[in-house]
Amino acid sequence: MKYTVNDFHEQFKTDAECLDFIFKTRFPDGGKCGCGKVDCFYPVTGRRCYACSWCGRQISPTAGTIFHKSETSLKLWFFAIFLMSSSKNGVAAMELKRQLGVTYKTAWRMAHQIRKLMDVSGGKLSGVVEVDETYIGGLSKNMHIKKRAEKEIKTGPHSKTAVLGLVQREGEVRAKVIEETATWSLVPQVMDHVHQGSTVCTDEWKGYNLVGRVGYVHARVNHRDKEYVRAIAHTNTIEGFWSQLKRSINGTFHHVSKKHLQNYVNEFCYRYNRRKSEQPLFSDLSVRVGEQRA
Repeated sequence: MKYTVNDFHEQFKTDAECLDFIFKTRFPDGGKCGCGKVDCFYPVTGRRCYACSWCGRQISPTAGTIFHKSETSLKLWFFAIFLMSSSKNGVAAMELKRQLGVTYKTAWRMAHQIRKLMDVSGGKLSGVVEVDETYIGGLSKNMHIKKRAEKEIKTGPHSKTAVLGLVQREGEVRAKVIEETATWSLVPQVMDHVHQGSTVCTDEWKGYNLVGRVGYVHARVNHRDKEYVRAIAHTNTIEGFWSQLKRSINGTFHHVSKKHLQNYVNEFCYRYNRRKSEQPLFSDLSVRVGEQRA
């Protein structure tokens, strides 16, 4: 099923239609007023709120959502969601600025608010799970930083940020920004995201040495000896995810700070986990707009 830009403009013609969509998404039963009446609200002209037809009490469908206290047109918000859901490689804030006609600051904030809709929290992975870590950012000379002792990893502006990825074969992926790739950092992440008894496939990195002792079947390949597949043991799936993530960051965003890296990682995990879905990503994201967020 495809959802094109023509479909978008047909569904969301005005801000009023966008607000009505948010209201129906957030209050599918029509909403209940403090006076006890149900399904009694009507839109107030010129304002982003609805009023009770009995007592006049007003509620705002955008309160507590990603649109909270934003003066930007709701149609522009929805179009930004459409753009970010339609691009496999992500959309930079500068591109949103050009497409929406807003300031860079506004475009940047909108993009990060929309990424909050791309939450990848879910159940634990099971079956055969590939686990691997990678480094993002910094200078190319630090590409093989893992070969050095953990205490030698720098934290300056040219250092790389470690990200741990876990992917279930033919299933979903989880990826977390981590401080270090030592055992104390890697093994707890495996235990948090993978059901015990599952087969965990890793490379030869010593940080995974204890995986087989905490309730998992540990299968390894030795990349240093150019061994990439042995029976069911390989990390090709997660490395394919890293390839897509890094190409997109380098080509679309160019640079991502450590502070916000997890949000970008979540965005690409979200896309990966819905790669086989027949429902357009925009349709999935749009039904989340009514969720209240901090």
